[in-house]
Amino acid sequence: MTDNPYIEQHCPLLAGIESPADLKRLSVEQLPQVCDELRQLMIHELAQNPGHFASSMGAVEIIVALHYVFNTPEDRIVFDVGHQAYAHKILTGRRDRFHFNRKKDGLSGFPNPKESPYDTFMAGHASNSISAALGMSIAAALSNNPDRKVVALIGDASIGGGLAFEGLNNAANNPNNLLIVLNDNDMSIDRPVGALGEYMTYLSTNRRYNNVRYKLYNFLRRHGIIGDSGKGVVMRFNNAMKSLLTGQQNIFEGLNIRYFGPFDGHDVKRLVKTFTEVKDMTGPKLIHLHTIKGKGYTAAETDPATWHAPGRFDEATGERVKADGSSQPPKFQDVFGRTLVELATDDERVVGITAAMPSGTSMSMMLETFPERTFDVGISEGHAVTFAGGLATEGRRPFVAIYSSFLQRAYDHIIHDVAMAGLPVTFCIDRGGLVGEDGVTHHGLFDLAYLQCVPGMIIAAPIDEHQLRNLMLTALRRETAPMAIRYPRGRGVLVDWHNDMETLPIGRGRKLTGGSRVAVLTIGTIGNNAARAVSKLAGEGITVSHYDMVFLKPIDEDILREATATHDAIVTIEDGTITGGLGSAVATWMATHGMRNRLTTLGIPDRWIDQATVAEQHRLCGIDPDGIYNTVKQIHQSL
Repeated sequence: MTDNPYIEQHCPLLAGIESPADLKRLSVEQLPQVCDELRQLMIHELAQNPGHFASSMGAVEIIVALHYVFNTPEDRIVFDVGHQAYAHKILTGRRDRFHFNRKKDGLSGFPNPKESPYDTFMAGHASNSISAALGMSIAAALSNNPDRKVVALIGDASIGGGLAFEGLNNAANNPNNLLIVLNDNDMSIDRPVGALGEYMTYLSTNRRYNNVRYKLYNFLRRHGIIGDSGKGVVMRFNNAMKSLLTGQQNIFEGLNIRYFGPFDGHDVKRLVKTFTEVKDMTGPKLIHLHTIKGKGYTAAETDPATWHAPGRFDEATGERVKADGSSQPPKFQDVFGRTLVELATDDERVVGITAAMPSGTSMSMMLETFPERTFDVGISEGHAVTFAGGLATEGRRPFVAIYSSFLQRAYDHIIHDVAMAGLPVTFCIDRGGLVGEDGVTHHGLFDLAYLQCVPGMIIAAPIDEHQLRNLMLTALRRETAPMAIRYPRGRGVLVDWHNDMETLPIGRGRKLTGGSRVAVLTIGTIGNNAARAVSKLAGEGITVSHYDMVFLKPIDEDILREATATHDAIVTIEDGTITGGLGSAVATWMATHGMRNRLTTLGIPDRWIDQATVAEQHRLCGIDPDGIYNTVKQIHQSL
């Protein structure tokens, strides 16, 4: 039983569910009430402790039915992305800790195998579930464990990603019993785009054909007329019949994956029946479910994009709690979006590209103003980069806005399709650095390091909004070479952010304060934490120099010569991994030039940083103002 008074009072069935074993003791007739209680609990908790709301609300019945039918955790459920996994967490022993979701030392906002045996694979990025689940299914066969069932739960946007297609193609070429559950809500974070999204809608309109075919197959199977050994003949017959009747082949059956559906993904009793009937079938199969994102909460159903992660809200009225933004600096992403529109207004060569995140990156502003010059390519980061390369080849100036952690998926494309040819593609890398409650899968810690080793790449990070705008103009006016501009999640530091843009000299930083003994070198917005620390030290009579490097590559060697010639100790600070970033660049330069100054590198250490607020994460890594102050003061006193 639970010690949570809210659950005791409002969720009587959920109060008795400590694990899926408890869920299985209920009758099928009780499952709709379990679903209602799960939604009620999520609304109550997420109103106070924000998280991914609409996706989890829409997947409740699917998750209840999966845990009811399958023997988890012996049977494996692999989540794609994991935005929809809150009901899963509540049902698998984490009910009474759910109010610590996305908090320091609490629950991860995504499935994480380190947290629970029910979380079978790391989730957070899209389109990996089919490949991972296929590996698990084949491993079960290799281990002579044929009774283990493996399920991949994937959404309609994620299944359009390239990795998902590779997994689907490979599933048909290897013996396995994988079950793919397609949660089709016609809505990812932003509306799915591309031909596959249209195809999902097409399949949903052919419900009668799919239901008739499914019932016929079960009738023939129950009466021993066909068996699993004859499924290939039946599938080919089905494919031929559907092609004849509809003029279009089912893409999944074309890959020799048995297709069932679409079914109502909110009819939990029907889902139990369907999962029960297909779970013992051999060979790969896909069940297509139609759901409503935000199901059960009117505001979320009406505006699922906003309610993907709405922040705090009034659970009774649905009114979102908004901070007074009148005297606050804007978000960096919004400064990017507005600046891009300005640049595109003056220069028709400018085009915008994003990968399924127009609202998340504020590319939506460009999309609204210049729809013919803005492209949302869906969850296809690699394609986004190569597509940008093609546009740049023909004289366009692409600005590619992608989260840092997602751009990692396009690394080869950056090297092969853009950098080698020296194409003027600008990568606007959002969510650079520690991102807070989304945790390890969403931190943008590696961009400085993985881009620094690419020949010809220009890499910059603004300390504030004015510098971001100047860097974007600088990127537009260069003639060759790719350029990366990385900036963090959240608000900037300037209320008066709209400056008259100017072109910056590439590879030149600036000196913010002068001092002696210790030189502090920063890149990006973490420089604001350093500035506060330097100011505090100055108040105690300890003056140190602070340089804003602006560019990581090419690095300002004049600053490095000045800093090493006039200071005993150098401290580098970055909101990124210290392995391969600013600290590594400075260390390499000093070693190459025979400099023997004392060097201290501050940044993200070589370990994973779990969910917490950004301020807590900065403190944990020693790059908050107090951490920087203490480190620099100790170094200064030791000289």
